[in-house]
Amino acid sequence: RNFFTKRTKELKPAVQSAPGWKLFGKVPPRENLPKDSKIIQQEYEARTGRMYKPPPPSGRRKNIEFEPLSTTALILEDRPANLPAKSVEEALRHRQEYDEMVAEAKKREIKEAHKRKKIMRARFKQEENIASAMVIWVNEILPNWEGMRATRRVRELWWQGLPPSVRGKVWSLAVGNELNITPELYEIFLSRAKERWKSFSETSSENDTEDAGASVADREASLELIKLDISRTFPSLYIFQKGGPYHDLLHSVLGAYTCYRPDVGYVQGMSFIAAVLILNLEEADAFIAFANLLNKPCQLAFFRVDHSMMLKYFAAFEVFFEENLPKLFLHFKSYSLTPDIYLIDWIFTLYSKSLPLDLACRVWDVFCRDGEEFLFRTGLGILRLYEDILLQMDFIHIAQFLTKLPEDITSEKLFSCIAAIQMQNSNKKWAQVFASLMKDNKEGDKNHSPALKS
Repeated sequence: RNFFTKRTKELKPAVQSAPGWKLFGKVPPRENLPKDSKIIQQEYEARTGRMYKPPPPSGRRKNIEFEPLSTTALILEDRPANLPAKSVEEALRHRQEYDEMVAEAKKREIKEAHKRKKIMRARFKQEENIASAMVIWVNEILPNWEGMRATRRVRELWWQGLPPSVRGKVWSLAVGNELNITPELYEIFLSRAKERWKSFSETSSENDTEDAGASVADREASLELIKLDISRTFPSLYIFQKGGPYHDLLHSVLGAYTCYRPDVGYVQGMSFIAAVLILNLEEADAFIAFANLLNKPCQLAFFRVDHSMMLKYFAAFEVFFEENLPKLFLHFKSYSLTPDIYLIDWIFTLYSKSLPLDLACRVWDVFCRDGEEFLFRTGLGILRLYEDILLQMDFIHIAQFLTKLPEDITSEKLFSCIAAIQMQNSNKKWAQVFASLMKDNKEGDKNHSPALKS
């Protein structure tokens, strides 16, 4: 091999550009990058010596002892003068090895070509399905929404994912507007938020006055926190970064909500939910859907940090966790790994931070159809998908892995695992299990109340 040396180009250090919007040719600096799930898995395997071995591929490839630096080296009939000449047997063997490698390379090329064609066919089929589904949604379902939304045909079509062109409209109809918010009301609270931002910026350099109300101070701090969080929202998209087309829009929706619900204020994680809605709806409609979505019992419990309610949701989740994945459930129990460690982040952002955006939107599709139950069913689907890997890990690596899920997760694999999850325990569905936990809690409170004791 020394006769066929290979030059290597020196790698230039990557120059970090100023923050900004990628479409304008700028890339924001990346700081404190989270560990990739594959790195987490490798670290664990290196430390423990235990390796997760995936099932062997169906086709066996013939082992080749070496990879040549150049194919020319295999077909040279004569060696340099300072080396002994090849024998007939050796020349024939080299020719045979070369032919085998060429044949193997052709097989790989044909296999890759078939794979590319398969991907293209699947993509064309998906586009055709989306186009045909869009026609059905626009012409048949949406004009007759109330009568058709609960039919079996619509629910099956819904499960396959909503066409992007009708996604926002279906989400708005499914979430509803129980709060009766109007676009005019949104403008009122947006104006109020802008006034507060203005007054906050004017008085930010001054010391806080002692007579300032605690609620007002908290509200202003909440408004200021929005500015910090927007830059952390989908950082790879850059459209929500300062200078991007949706930066001010996201700022407005979150600020208006903080003024609309001062009892909740702004909580980290809200920016991801608002961003997904903004990508699919007009500004006022996004605010209306956002406010109504956060008013649902599950979201309200989490964003108001109602510990009692959150514990009930975790307890209900564990009932179905043990029912569907008993081995993994016991493994988590052995490490005292509780659902709050990984579920809080998933529920707070409705999986929009944890999953690829297109996959998160498909989760949102069915969440709008099935309600809070599907959020926990999706969590069990993720655990089922990675069960074999998680069973080989300890507490630290499980927590790291579930915090930063693999980026190559596909909707087909995840939704097949979600479909395999049975949300039924002892003939009780999710709502019945949760209701029984709430009932037990109320009875426990009565038995321990001072009035009953006296």
